[in-house]
Amino acid sequence: MEPWLWNTLTTVAVGAIGWFLKEMSAELKRINKLVNQTREEVAKEYVTKSEVHTDINRVLDRLERLDMKLDRLMERRRANDE
Repeated sequence: MEPWLWNTLTTVAVGAIGWFLKEMSAELKRINKLVNQTREEVAKEYVTKSEVHTDINRVLDRLERLDMKLDRLMERRRANDE
């Protein structure tokens, strides 16, 4: 094979590989930026585990108070019926 042909093919191959790596690097930067934006958005929209536990405990406390009131109401009705 002629040396100039070999040099030309090698140059084209190295150039293509370089262009491909440059494009992949740009795409990786773009994806990294999108992932960071997604993380920020998720943090805005969703609650933390501790917030969920606090809210659930408030609901359970309210249900317990309601249960106690219903028990008292049923006891009064039983006492009135007797």
